[in-house]
Amino acid sequence: MATQHHSSALPAPAVSAAYPMAKPGYGKRSAPGQQARARDDFALLPTRERYVAGFVDHLPDGAAMCVKQLAKQLPLYGQQAISTALKALSVAGHLRRVRCAVGAGDETRWVFRTFWSRTARDNEWWTTYLATETATKTAAPASPDLAAPVEPPTLIAVPPQRTPPQPTGTEPSPLTRETPPAGHTEATQTTGPSPAYLALARLGRDDHRLGLSAYDCTTLEPLAKQWLDRGVTTDYLTSTLTAGLPAQIDSPAGLIRRRLIDKLPPRLPDTTSTPADTPAPNRRLLVECTDCGRPGPPEALPDGLCRPCHTTHSTGGRPSPDPTQIAAVKAHMANLRDLLKPV
Repeated sequence: MATQHHSSALPAPAVSAAYPMAKPGYGKRSAPGQQARARDDFALLPTRERYVAGFVDHLPDGAAMCVKQLAKQLPLYGQQAISTALKALSVAGHLRRVRCAVGAGDETRWVFRTFWSRTARDNEWWTTYLATETATKTAAPASPDLAAPVEPPTLIAVPPQRTPPQPTGTEPSPLTRETPPAGHTEATQTTGPSPAYLALARLGRDDHRLGLSAYDCTTLEPLAKQWLDRGVTTDYLTSTLTAGLPAQIDSPAGLIRRRLIDKLPPRLPDTTSTPADTPAPNRRLLVECTDCGRPGPPEALPDGLCRPCHTTHSTGGRPSPDPTQIAAVKAHMANLRDLLKPV
């Protein structure tokens, strides 16, 4: 949880026209779905991190993101301070460093990228998004120039028009009576509510502040259905909608609509069209620890840090040594002592 700092941060210097760009396929990559720039961006970060984040946010895609180049442009801080700030930005959810294998056969090589999001993202979002990147690299031709992520369009369905309720025992007005389409049967009319509708209806049971009316559930149902169509479960949907709620909610329907649109998960590409006899190469994408550079799958590096660095960051102490490495060192030393014994 970030702590708010009320001291004003120094404005980051403007990006120089001579700022170096990385080689094609390397450098900064902007994550999709970011909010528009605002004056209070990064307001919850400490002064140094706000200063570095403001500069990185204005760098173009493809700009060099190594500590050495950033320190040259930010004279207030040295390389060690910049490295520590990038680690803090990773923990805050703004940054992930990755490496990805591109090419085929003997031409396979690793490209290094730094994904950046002005909007802070949690570990679950980064894991889902980087998994989408992995699937995209598997389905697409291996070319470093195709490294920029493609944001799937957000489709906002128009809510259906509801027929006003009629008093019991009265015939609906001819103006409001709906004519069933061709092939429509009575069985279709009696179909139960959809999983998306039920997930919305249960929100008020989980948290009374999110109680929705039947009209609200019907209106928001198309937006919730988009989530389920992208492969998420109803539990994932409800947990995302109920996470981090404000203390007071004046408009539950408005809050849920905003979250359904803003937090819509990325669409995973369909890879079923790949011919069975020509399997696509496995384009591995590994997250690099922002502190020490150790690679690993996204789910193994929460906050963009490996386990030892995450322990150090969380506790402020030294990471616990690996028992396997300790045993190996002891065995090596015992072998050296045996070799030094006189014959």
